Amino acid sequence: MSDSSPLPPVRLHPEAELARDALSTPLLSRAARLARWAGPGTRVDAGGRLAEDLLSAAAGELGLTGDDAAADVADAWRVALDIGLLEVVDEQADTVTPGEDLALLTGGSPHDVLGVWLGALESVIADAAVPDLDGLIDAMDEGGAVDFSKLDWDPEGEAAFLDGVLGNLYLLTASEDGPGDGPVPLPALAASMIVPGDMGEPTNDVLEQVSDAMMRLDDQFRLLEPIGLVTYRPVDEALMDETDEDGTGTPVDETDVSRYGMVRLTPLGQYGLRARLLEAGFEAPSVGDLSDKGADVLLDGSAGYGPRAARAETEQWLERREPLDAARELLAAARGTDPGAPLRRLRCQEALSLVGAPAEPAVREVLDDPELGGLARVWLSELGASDVPAPSEDLVFWLTIDTVAAQLAAEGNSEELQALVEGLAAQHSGFFAAAWRVDHPATPDVLEAMGRLHPDKRIAKEARKAAFKARSQQNG
Repeated sequence: MSDSSPLPPVRLHPEAELARDALSTPLLSRAARLARWAGPGTRVDAGGRLAEDLLSAAAGELGLTGDDAAADVADAWRVALDIGLLEVVDEQADTVTPGEDLALLTGGSPHDVLGVWLGALESVIADAAVPDLDGLIDAMDEGGAVDFSKLDWDPEGEAAFLDGVLGNLYLLTASEDGPGDGPVPLPALAASMIVPGDMGEPTNDVLEQVSDAMMRLDDQFRLLEPIGLVTYRPVDEALMDETDEDGTGTPVDETDVSRYGMVRLTPLGQYGLRARLLEAGFEAPSVGDLSDKGADVLLDGSAGYGPRAARAETEQWLERREPLDAARELLAAARGTDPGAPLRRLRCQEALSLVGAPAEPAVREVLDDPELGGLARVWLSELGASDVPAPSEDLVFWLTIDTVAAQLAAEGNSEELQALVEGLAAQHSGFFAAAWRVDHPATPDVLEAMGRLHPDKRIAKEARKAAFKARSQQNG
Protein backbone atom coordinates (compact mmCIF):
# COMPACT_ATOMS: atom_id res chain seq x y z
CA MET A 1 0.00 0.00 0.00
CA SER A 2 1.64 3.22 -1.18
CA ASP A 3 1.32 6.48 0.72
CA SER A 4 1.36 8.43 -2.55
CA SER A 5 -2.19 7.59 -3.62
CA PRO A 6 -5.34 8.38 -1.62
CA LEU A 7 -7.24 5.60 0.08
CA PRO A 8 -11.00 5.20 -0.43
CA PRO A 9 -13.01 7.55 1.79
CA VAL A 10 -14.30 5.94 4.96
CA ARG A 11 -17.66 6.78 6.51
CA LEU A 12 -16.99 7.52 10.16
CA HIS A 13 -19.60 7.46 12.90
CA PRO A 14 -20.09 10.66 14.96
CA GLU A 15 -17.36 11.30 17.53
CA ALA A 16 -19.83 11.20 20.43
CA GLU A 17 -20.90 7.69 19.40
CA LEU A 18 -17.31 6.57 18.89
CA ALA A 19 -16.32 7.96 22.29
CA ARG A 20 -19.06 5.91 23.95
CA ASP A 21 -17.78 2.85 22.11
CA ALA A 22 -14.24 3.60 23.30
CA LEU A 23 -15.29 3.92 26.95
CA SER A 24 -17.11 0.58 26.78
CA THR A 25 -14.20 -1.41 25.32
CA PRO A 26 -13.08 -4.07 27.81
CA LEU A 27 -9.45 -2.99 27.96
CA LEU A 28 -9.91 0.78 28.33
CA SER A 29 -12.81 0.44 30.76
CA ARG A 30 -10.76 -1.94 32.93
CA ALA A 31 -7.73 0.35 32.78
CA ALA A 32 -9.89 3.29 33.92
CA ARG A 33 -11.47 1.30 36.77
CA LEU A 34 -8.05 0.19 38.00
CA ALA A 35 -6.80 3.78 37.88
CA ARG A 36 -9.73 4.89 40.05
CA TRP A 37 -9.28 1.93 42.39
CA ALA A 38 -5.56 2.44 42.95
CA GLY A 39 -4.58 4.58 45.93
CA PRO A 40 -1.51 5.72 47.86
CA GLY A 41 -1.09 2.26 49.32
CA THR A 42 -1.17 0.45 45.99
CA ARG A 43 2.27 -1.06 45.59
CA VAL A 44 4.08 -1.75 42.32
CA ASP A 45 7.42 -3.33 41.47
CA ALA A 46 10.40 -1.61 39.85
CA GLY A 47 8.81 -1.95 36.40
CA GLY A 48 5.52 -0.41 37.52
CA ARG A 49 3.69 -3.75 37.56
CA LEU A 50 1.04 -4.26 40.21
CA ALA A 51 2.33 -6.21 43.22
CA GLU A 52 1.37 -9.89 42.95
CA ASP A 53 -0.44 -9.96 46.29
CA LEU A 54 -2.79 -7.24 44.96
CA LEU A 55 -3.75 -9.04 41.75
CA SER A 56 -6.62 -10.90 43.40
CA ALA A 57 -8.13 -7.71 44.83
CA ALA A 58 -7.76 -5.95 41.47
CA ALA A 59 -9.43 -8.88 39.69
CA GLY A 60 -12.31 -8.67 42.18
CA GLU A 61 -12.65 -4.95 41.49
CA LEU A 62 -13.01 -5.74 37.78
CA GLY A 63 -15.29 -8.72 38.34
CA LEU A 64 -12.79 -11.07 36.72
CA THR A 65 -12.50 -14.75 37.61
CA GLY A 66 -10.87 -17.80 36.14
CA ASP A 67 -7.43 -18.71 34.88
CA ASP A 68 -7.06 -15.57 32.73
CA ALA A 69 -8.04 -13.07 35.44
CA ALA A 70 -4.50 -12.22 36.53
CA ALA A 71 -3.33 -11.79 32.93
CA ASP A 72 -6.31 -9.56 32.13
CA VAL A 73 -5.56 -7.40 35.17
CA ALA A 74 -1.90 -7.12 34.14
CA ASP A 75 -2.88 -6.08 30.59
CA ALA A 76 -5.26 -3.39 31.85
CA TRP A 77 -2.73 -2.13 34.41
CA ARG A 78 -0.01 -1.86 31.77
CA VAL A 79 -2.28 0.11 29.44
CA ALA A 80 -3.30 2.44 32.28
CA LEU A 81 0.37 3.23 32.91
CA ASP A 82 1.21 3.52 29.20
CA ILE A 83 -1.47 6.12 28.47
CA GLY A 84 -1.24 8.19 31.65
CA LEU A 85 -4.30 7.01 33.53
CA LEU A 86 -1.88 5.95 36.27
CA GLU A 87 1.45 7.45 37.28
CA VAL A 88 4.21 6.11 39.52
CA VAL A 89 4.52 8.62 42.37
CA ASP A 90 7.95 7.70 43.56
CA GLU A 91 10.04 4.95 42.00
CA GLN A 92 11.66 4.27 45.36
CA ALA A 93 8.36 4.25 47.21
CA ASP A 94 6.83 2.06 44.48
CA THR A 95 3.36 3.59 44.74
CA VAL A 96 1.01 5.05 42.14
CA THR A 97 -1.55 7.80 41.77
CA PRO A 98 -4.24 8.52 39.18
CA GLY A 99 -2.82 10.36 36.16
CA GLU A 100 -4.04 13.63 34.69
CA ASP A 101 -5.58 11.94 31.65
CA LEU A 102 -8.00 9.93 33.80
CA ALA A 103 -10.19 13.00 34.21
CA LEU A 104 -10.56 13.26 30.42
CA LEU A 105 -12.57 10.04 30.35
CA THR A 106 -15.33 11.61 32.44
CA GLY A 107 -14.94 15.36 31.96
CA GLY A 108 -13.35 15.65 28.53
CA SER A 109 -14.94 16.08 25.12
CA PRO A 110 -15.59 13.10 22.84
CA HIS A 111 -12.42 14.07 20.96
CA ASP A 112 -10.46 13.99 24.25
CA VAL A 113 -11.81 10.52 25.03
CA LEU A 114 -10.85 9.28 21.58
CA GLY A 115 -7.38 10.73 22.06
CA VAL A 116 -6.94 8.61 25.20
CA TRP A 117 -8.28 5.56 23.37
CA LEU A 118 -5.85 6.12 20.49
CA GLY A 119 -3.02 6.01 23.01
CA ALA A 120 -4.32 2.70 24.31
CA LEU A 121 -4.60 1.39 20.78
CA GLU A 122 -0.96 2.21 20.07
CA SER A 123 0.06 0.42 23.25
CA VAL A 124 -1.87 -2.71 22.30
CA ILE A 125 -0.65 -2.77 18.70
CA ALA A 126 2.93 -2.49 19.96
CA ASP A 127 2.33 -5.39 22.36
CA ALA A 128 0.73 -7.48 19.61
CA ALA A 129 3.90 -7.30 17.53
CA VAL A 130 6.04 -8.72 20.38
CA PRO A 131 6.65 -12.50 20.72
CA ASP A 132 5.47 -14.37 23.79
CA LEU A 133 7.09 -13.50 27.12
CA ASP A 134 8.62 -16.95 27.59
CA GLY A 135 10.51 -16.56 24.33
CA LEU A 136 11.79 -13.16 25.40
CA ILE A 137 13.06 -14.51 28.73
CA ASP A 138 14.86 -17.37 27.01
CA ALA A 139 16.56 -14.93 24.65
CA MET A 140 17.87 -12.61 27.39
CA ASP A 141 21.56 -12.63 28.25
CA GLU A 142 22.98 -12.10 31.72
CA GLY A 143 22.85 -8.35 31.32
CA GLY A 144 19.13 -8.36 30.54
CA ALA A 145 19.54 -7.54 26.84
CA VAL A 146 17.50 -9.50 24.29
CA ASP A 147 19.36 -11.51 21.65
CA PHE A 148 16.90 -11.18 18.77
CA SER A 149 18.76 -13.78 16.71
CA LYS A 150 17.69 -16.44 19.21
CA LEU A 151 14.06 -15.39 18.77
CA ASP A 152 14.14 -15.53 14.98
CA TRP A 153 12.25 -12.25 15.27
CA ASP A 154 12.73 -8.92 13.53
CA PRO A 155 11.02 -6.22 15.65
CA GLU A 156 10.77 -3.67 12.83
CA GLY A 157 9.71 -6.28 10.31
CA GLU A 158 7.05 -7.71 12.60
CA ALA A 159 5.63 -4.26 13.34
CA ALA A 160 5.62 -3.41 9.63
CA PHE A 161 3.85 -6.69 8.83
CA LEU A 162 1.08 -6.01 11.35
CA ASP A 163 0.76 -2.44 10.11
CA GLY A 164 0.42 -3.77 6.56
CA VAL A 165 -2.27 -6.24 7.56
CA LEU A 166 -4.24 -3.55 9.39
CA GLY A 167 -3.83 -1.23 6.39
CA ASN A 168 -5.20 -3.91 4.06
CA LEU A 169 -8.10 -4.55 6.43
CA TYR A 170 -8.88 -0.82 6.39
CA LEU A 171 -8.65 -0.74 2.59
CA LEU A 172 -10.99 -3.71 2.21
CA THR A 173 -13.48 -2.17 4.63
CA ALA A 174 -13.48 1.24 2.96
CA SER A 175 -13.53 -0.02 -0.65
CA GLU A 176 -16.91 -0.01 -2.34
CA ASP A 177 -16.25 -3.46 -3.84
CA GLY A 178 -15.07 -4.87 -0.51
CA PRO A 179 -17.07 -6.54 2.28
CA GLY A 180 -17.99 -3.21 3.86
CA ASP A 181 -19.18 -3.86 7.41
CA GLY A 182 -18.88 -7.61 6.88
CA PRO A 183 -16.03 -9.82 8.11
CA VAL A 184 -12.87 -10.65 6.17
CA PRO A 185 -11.51 -14.22 6.16
CA LEU A 186 -8.19 -14.45 7.97
CA PRO A 187 -6.59 -16.47 5.13
CA ALA A 188 -7.38 -13.65 2.68
CA LEU A 189 -5.69 -11.09 4.94
CA ALA A 190 -2.62 -13.28 5.39
CA ALA A 191 -2.43 -13.97 1.65
CA SER A 192 -2.67 -10.25 0.88
CA MET A 193 0.71 -9.82 2.59
CA ILE A 194 2.40 -12.99 1.32
CA VAL A 195 1.17 -13.98 -2.15
CA PRO A 196 2.55 -11.83 -5.01
CA GLY A 197 -0.16 -10.15 -7.06
CA ASP A 198 1.08 -11.68 -10.31
CA MET A 199 1.30 -15.24 -8.94
CA GLY A 200 -1.14 -17.73 -10.40
CA GLU A 201 -1.24 -20.92 -8.33
CA PRO A 202 0.63 -20.41 -5.03
CA THR A 203 3.54 -22.75 -4.42
CA ASN A 204 3.67 -25.04 -1.39
CA ASP A 205 6.31 -22.77 0.15
CA VAL A 206 4.05 -19.72 -0.23
CA LEU A 207 1.07 -21.61 1.19
CA GLU A 208 3.17 -22.59 4.20
CA GLN A 209 4.11 -18.93 4.71
CA VAL A 210 0.43 -17.96 4.55
CA SER A 211 -0.41 -20.63 7.13
CA ASP A 212 2.34 -19.36 9.46
CA ALA A 213 1.11 -15.78 9.02
CA MET A 214 -2.44 -16.86 9.87
CA MET A 215 -1.30 -18.35 13.15
CA ARG A 216 0.57 -15.14 14.06
CA LEU A 217 -2.45 -13.04 13.12
CA ASP A 218 -4.76 -15.30 15.11
CA ASP A 219 -2.78 -14.50 18.26
CA GLN A 220 -2.58 -10.80 17.38
CA PHE A 221 -6.27 -10.29 16.66
CA ARG A 222 -7.13 -12.00 19.95
CA LEU A 223 -5.08 -9.21 21.61
CA LEU A 224 -6.58 -6.44 19.47
CA GLU A 225 -10.23 -7.33 20.06
CA PRO A 226 -10.44 -6.13 23.72
CA ILE A 227 -9.42 -2.58 22.73
CA GLY A 228 -12.34 -2.46 20.29
CA LEU A 229 -10.35 -2.36 17.07
CA VAL A 230 -11.96 -5.49 15.63
CA THR A 231 -14.47 -8.19 16.29
CA TYR A 232 -12.80 -11.51 15.77
CA ARG A 233 -13.83 -15.13 15.35
CA PRO A 234 -10.64 -17.09 16.11
CA VAL A 235 -9.30 -20.00 14.13
CA ASP A 236 -11.18 -23.17 15.08
CA GLU A 237 -8.80 -25.21 17.22
CA ALA A 238 -10.33 -28.40 15.82
CA LEU A 239 -8.58 -27.61 12.54
CA MET A 240 -5.26 -28.04 14.32
CA ASP A 241 -6.10 -31.48 15.70
CA GLU A 242 -4.88 -34.47 13.75
CA THR A 243 -7.23 -37.36 13.09
CA ASP A 244 -6.74 -40.29 15.44
CA GLU A 245 -4.50 -43.05 14.18
CA ASP A 246 -7.47 -45.38 13.86
CA GLY A 247 -9.32 -42.78 11.79
CA THR A 248 -12.02 -42.16 14.40
CA GLY A 249 -11.20 -38.47 14.92
CA THR A 250 -13.99 -35.94 14.53
CA PRO A 251 -14.27 -34.99 10.83
CA VAL A 252 -13.62 -31.32 10.08
CA ASP A 253 -15.29 -29.36 7.29
CA GLU A 254 -12.21 -27.71 5.79
CA THR A 255 -14.32 -25.91 3.17
CA ASP A 256 -15.95 -23.66 5.80
CA VAL A 257 -13.73 -20.58 5.48
CA SER A 258 -15.16 -19.04 8.66
CA ARG A 259 -13.44 -21.75 10.70
CA TYR A 260 -10.08 -20.34 9.62
CA GLY A 261 -10.78 -17.05 11.38
CA MET A 262 -12.95 -14.06 10.49
CA VAL A 263 -12.10 -10.46 11.37
CA ARG A 264 -14.24 -7.33 11.07
CA LEU A 265 -13.03 -3.78 11.57
CA THR A 266 -15.38 -1.97 13.95
CA PRO A 267 -16.53 1.65 13.42
CA LEU A 268 -14.17 2.58 16.26
CA GLY A 269 -11.45 0.58 14.53
CA GLN A 270 -12.01 2.50 11.29
CA TYR A 271 -11.53 5.74 13.22
CA GLY A 272 -8.38 4.44 14.89
CA LEU A 273 -6.72 3.06 11.78
CA ARG A 274 -7.53 6.20 9.80
CA ALA A 275 -5.85 8.29 12.52
CA ARG A 276 -2.78 6.04 12.33
CA LEU A 277 -2.70 6.21 8.52
CA LEU A 278 -2.92 10.01 8.55
CA GLU A 279 -0.11 10.13 11.11
CA ALA A 280 1.99 7.91 8.82
CA GLY A 281 1.53 10.27 5.87
CA PHE A 282 -1.24 8.50 3.95
CA GLU A 283 -4.06 10.40 2.31
CA ALA A 284 -7.07 8.83 4.02
CA PRO A 285 -10.20 10.91 3.36
CA SER A 286 -13.43 10.68 5.29
CA VAL A 287 -16.89 11.31 3.86
CA GLY A 288 -17.79 14.84 4.93
CA ASP A 289 -14.26 16.25 4.64
CA LEU A 290 -15.33 18.40 1.66
CA SER A 291 -18.70 19.63 2.96
CA ASP A 292 -17.34 23.04 3.95
CA LYS A 293 -15.21 23.51 0.82
CA GLY A 294 -16.04 25.18 -2.48
CA ALA A 295 -17.67 23.36 -5.38
CA ASP A 296 -14.34 23.17 -7.21
CA VAL A 297 -12.79 21.27 -4.29
CA LEU A 298 -15.86 19.03 -4.04
CA LEU A 299 -15.81 18.05 -7.72
CA ASP A 300 -12.06 17.50 -7.87
CA GLY A 301 -11.82 15.91 -4.44
CA SER A 302 -14.60 13.39 -5.04
CA ALA A 303 -13.41 12.58 -8.56
CA GLY A 304 -11.64 9.44 -7.40
CA TYR A 305 -14.40 8.31 -5.04
CA GLY A 306 -16.63 5.36 -5.80
CA PRO A 307 -20.26 6.13 -6.73
CA ARG A 308 -21.71 5.61 -3.23
CA ALA A 309 -19.02 7.62 -1.48
CA ALA A 310 -19.25 10.44 -4.05
CA ARG A 311 -23.02 10.61 -3.57
CA ALA A 312 -22.71 10.66 0.23
CA GLU A 313 -20.06 13.40 0.07
CA THR A 314 -22.18 15.47 -2.30
CA GLU A 315 -25.31 15.07 -0.17
CA GLN A 316 -23.46 16.42 2.86
CA TRP A 317 -22.14 19.33 0.76
CA LEU A 318 -25.62 20.18 -0.50
CA GLU A 319 -27.13 20.12 3.00
CA ARG A 320 -25.15 23.26 3.83
CA ARG A 321 -26.36 25.30 0.84
CA GLU A 322 -29.44 26.72 -0.83
CA PRO A 323 -30.29 24.53 -3.86
CA LEU A 324 -30.17 27.22 -6.57
CA ASP A 325 -26.97 28.78 -5.25
CA ALA A 326 -25.41 25.34 -5.02
CA ALA A 327 -26.37 24.55 -8.63
CA ARG A 328 -24.79 27.75 -9.92
CA GLU A 329 -21.61 27.12 -7.93
CA LEU A 330 -21.38 23.55 -9.23
CA LEU A 331 -21.82 24.59 -12.85
CA ALA A 332 -19.19 27.30 -12.56
CA ALA A 333 -16.73 24.79 -11.08
CA ALA A 334 -17.42 22.29 -13.87
CA ARG A 335 -15.90 24.47 -16.59
CA GLY A 336 -12.38 23.90 -17.81
CA THR A 337 -10.16 22.31 -20.45
CA ASP A 338 -7.69 20.62 -18.06
CA PRO A 339 -7.49 16.80 -17.90
CA GLY A 340 -9.74 16.66 -14.84
CA ALA A 341 -12.53 18.75 -16.37
CA PRO A 342 -14.58 15.92 -18.00
CA LEU A 343 -14.86 14.04 -14.71
CA ARG A 344 -15.77 17.29 -12.91
CA ARG A 345 -18.62 17.75 -15.35
CA LEU A 346 -19.80 14.18 -14.78
CA ARG A 347 -19.72 14.70 -11.00
CA CYS A 348 -21.52 18.03 -11.51
CA GLN A 349 -24.30 16.34 -13.47
CA GLU A 350 -24.65 13.72 -10.72
CA ALA A 351 -24.77 16.45 -8.08
CA LEU A 352 -27.43 18.39 -9.99
CA SER A 353 -29.57 15.25 -10.09
CA LEU A 354 -29.54 15.34 -6.28
CA VAL A 355 -30.60 19.00 -6.29
CA GLY A 356 -33.50 18.20 -8.61
CA ALA A 357 -36.00 20.70 -10.02
CA PRO A 358 -34.77 23.71 -7.97
CA ALA A 359 -31.59 23.64 -10.11
CA GLU A 360 -33.47 24.17 -13.40
CA PRO A 361 -33.03 27.99 -13.60
CA ALA A 362 -29.25 27.66 -13.14
CA VAL A 363 -29.03 24.88 -15.73
CA ARG A 364 -31.00 26.87 -18.31
CA GLU A 365 -28.56 29.76 -17.85
CA VAL A 366 -25.74 27.65 -19.35
CA LEU A 367 -27.57 26.21 -22.38
CA ASP A 368 -25.41 28.30 -24.71
CA ASP A 369 -22.16 27.61 -22.86
CA PRO A 370 -19.80 25.62 -25.15
CA GLU A 371 -18.61 23.39 -22.29
CA LEU A 372 -21.83 23.05 -20.29
CA GLY A 373 -24.53 23.26 -22.95
CA GLY A 374 -24.54 19.53 -23.68
CA LEU A 375 -24.64 18.65 -19.99
CA ALA A 376 -27.50 21.12 -19.52
CA ARG A 377 -29.58 19.56 -22.31
CA VAL A 378 -29.05 16.02 -21.02
CA TRP A 379 -29.95 17.05 -17.47
CA LEU A 380 -33.07 18.96 -18.50
CA SER A 381 -34.24 16.05 -20.66
CA GLU A 382 -33.77 13.61 -17.78
CA LEU A 383 -35.74 16.01 -15.58
CA GLY A 384 -38.59 15.92 -18.10
CA ALA A 385 -38.39 19.66 -18.71
CA SER A 386 -40.11 21.21 -21.72
CA ASP A 387 -38.64 23.47 -24.41
CA VAL A 388 -35.18 21.90 -24.33
CA PRO A 389 -33.37 23.13 -27.48
CA ALA A 390 -32.01 20.41 -29.74
CA PRO A 391 -28.20 20.16 -29.77
CA SER A 392 -26.14 20.76 -32.86
CA GLU A 393 -24.17 17.87 -34.35
CA ASP A 394 -20.92 19.49 -33.20
CA LEU A 395 -22.25 19.69 -29.64
CA VAL A 396 -23.33 16.03 -29.73
CA PHE A 397 -19.84 14.91 -30.75
CA TRP A 398 -18.17 17.21 -28.20
CA LEU A 399 -20.41 15.86 -25.42
CA THR A 400 -19.68 12.29 -26.52
CA ILE A 401 -15.92 12.83 -26.29
CA ASP A 402 -16.34 14.57 -22.93
CA THR A 403 -18.48 11.74 -21.56
CA VAL A 404 -16.08 8.99 -22.64
CA ALA A 405 -13.15 10.98 -21.21
CA ALA A 406 -14.97 11.24 -17.89
CA GLN A 407 -15.75 7.52 -17.85
CA LEU A 408 -12.11 6.72 -18.62
CA ALA A 409 -10.99 8.86 -15.70
CA ALA A 410 -13.58 7.38 -13.34
CA GLU A 411 -13.47 3.69 -14.27
CA GLY A 412 -10.52 3.00 -16.56
CA ASN A 413 -10.99 0.21 -19.08
CA SER A 414 -14.18 -1.19 -17.56
CA GLU A 415 -16.69 -3.53 -19.17
CA GLU A 416 -19.29 -0.74 -19.03
CA LEU A 417 -17.01 1.59 -20.97
CA GLN A 418 -16.29 -1.11 -23.56
CA ALA A 419 -20.04 -1.53 -24.07
CA LEU A 420 -20.39 2.25 -24.51
CA VAL A 421 -17.59 2.28 -27.08
CA GLU A 422 -19.15 -0.57 -29.05
CA GLY A 423 -22.53 1.18 -28.98
CA LEU A 424 -21.13 4.47 -30.26
CA ALA A 425 -19.37 2.80 -33.18
CA ALA A 426 -22.47 0.76 -34.06
CA GLN A 427 -24.91 3.69 -33.97
CA HIS A 428 -22.91 5.99 -36.25
CA SER A 429 -21.13 4.44 -39.23
CA GLY A 430 -19.09 7.59 -39.82
CA PHE A 431 -18.29 8.22 -36.16
CA PHE A 432 -14.49 8.18 -36.41
CA ALA A 433 -14.43 10.22 -39.61
CA ALA A 434 -16.18 13.02 -37.72
CA ALA A 435 -14.89 12.47 -34.22
CA TRP A 436 -11.22 13.24 -34.91
CA ARG A 437 -12.21 16.80 -35.84
CA VAL A 438 -13.86 17.49 -32.44
CA ASP A 439 -12.21 20.46 -30.74
CA HIS A 440 -11.81 18.84 -27.33
CA PRO A 441 -8.46 18.40 -25.51
CA ALA A 442 -9.25 14.74 -24.77
CA THR A 443 -10.17 13.75 -28.35
CA PRO A 444 -6.89 11.92 -29.19
CA ASP A 445 -6.85 10.03 -25.87
CA VAL A 446 -10.52 9.06 -26.18
CA LEU A 447 -10.08 7.74 -29.73
CA GLU A 448 -6.98 5.80 -28.71
CA ALA A 449 -8.93 4.25 -25.86
CA MET A 450 -11.76 3.32 -28.23
CA GLY A 451 -9.24 1.59 -30.47
CA ARG A 452 -7.88 -0.29 -27.49
CA LEU A 453 -11.30 -1.31 -26.16
CA HIS A 454 -13.22 -2.23 -29.31
CA PRO A 455 -13.08 -5.99 -29.99
CA ASP A 456 -13.51 -5.63 -33.77
CA LYS A 457 -10.02 -5.28 -35.29
CA ARG A 458 -11.25 -3.28 -38.27
CA ILE A 459 -13.12 -0.76 -36.15
CA ALA A 460 -10.23 -0.60 -33.66
CA LYS A 461 -7.90 0.28 -36.53
CA GLU A 462 -10.27 3.06 -37.64
CA ALA A 463 -10.23 4.46 -34.12
CA ARG A 464 -6.41 4.44 -33.95
CA LYS A 465 -6.15 6.18 -37.33
CA ALA A 466 -8.65 8.81 -36.15
CA ALA A 467 -6.64 9.30 -32.95
CA PHE A 468 -3.49 9.91 -35.01
CA LYS A 469 -5.31 12.53 -37.10
CA ALA A 470 -6.68 14.23 -33.98
CA ARG A 471 -3.27 14.38 -32.34
CA SER A 472 -1.68 15.76 -35.53
CA GLN A 473 -4.41 18.42 -35.72
CA GLN A 474 -3.92 19.48 -32.12
CA ASN A 475 -0.14 19.62 -32.51
CA GLY A 476 -0.66 21.97 -35.40
